[in-house]
Amino acid sequence: MGHENPYALDVFGIPWLDFNLSNILMITIASLIVFIIAVASTRTLQRKPRGMQNFMEWIIDFVKGIIGSTMDWKTGRVFLPLGLTLLLYIFVSNILGVMTMVTYDHTLWWKSPTSDPGITLTLATMVVVLSHYYGIKLKGFGEYGKDFFRPMPFLFPLKIIEEFANTLTLGLRLYGNIFAGEILLGLLVTMGAGSVGGFFGAIIPTLAWQGFSVFIGGIQAFIFTMLTMVYISHKVSTDH
Repeated sequence: MGHENPYALDVFGIPWLDFNLSNILMITIASLIVFIIAVASTRTLQRKPRGMQNFMEWIIDFVKGIIGSTMDWKTGRVFLPLGLTLLLYIFVSNILGVMTMVTYDHTLWWKSPTSDPGITLTLATMVVVLSHYYGIKLKGFGEYGKDFFRPMPFLFPLKIIEEFANTLTLGLRLYGNIFAGEILLGLLVTMGAGSVGGFFGAIIPTLAWQGFSVFIGGIQAFIFTMLTMVYISHKVSTDH
């Protein structure tokens, strides 16, 4: 899109240690928004939920459904906070750059944090590491290790490759969809500004694409959360 990312170079005097300041800003903003939503939804709990409490309970039931479709609830209930956090955080992160993108002096500051592969691959790595952690915690190291040699020992190398493949596909799928959406939004605005109708010529297609991007952002948050529970289920369930 012709914009650069702001970097803090040589942090702490270390030549190779750089930070993308835009990523840090947007991660913080996304986390703050999710925190505010959680507080607003649980501040005044009522027997008959209304407003934000009703919305949050609907989200909780939705995540319960995701978990219940991948493993039994007795095992999976411990993962409800993880699934709820992932769904909200990724959805909020996905749509931040859809609403608007802010540049200053040709530097892109405001965007979707999930449009950066470093962030999505970090999330994917966290999910895969957590799946191994809970597999060892709930099944024991010995029983967990045997799963890599089931049903046939010669499949062990393929299962190791599968772990890396899961990490890459989980992270890059999210990144690709959100990044492509931001690119298209930028192109629509640029083409509209250069058309006969000027900037106003881009309003209708841009708004239409923004609405579609919000839908895609929700779908991608759902897919990421669903696959997270699938990966964890494969590690903690005894029937896999």
